[in-house]
Amino acid sequence: MLRQFRARAQSSKEFYYRRVWPTRARAIQGVADWIEDRYNRRRRHSSIGHVTPVDFEMQYSSQAAEIQLAA
Repeated sequence: MLRQFRARAQSSKEFYYRRVWPTRARAIQGVADWIEDRYNRRRRHSSIGHVTPVDFEMQYSSQAAEIQLAA
């Protein structure tokens, strides 16, 4: 597990520090693309009840809306 974390940290350092972006907008887009490529939003995560991050966020938003309506 630690080895995977270190590998990810190293790849992110290489991504950030080895590039020169021509504009701020391109840098922002490049980071967004890198996150989308590296982070799997469809994989189930044990830390959030074995659901996908997208499903977890939808459930959370729905529950928050219900609580707000009840208040």
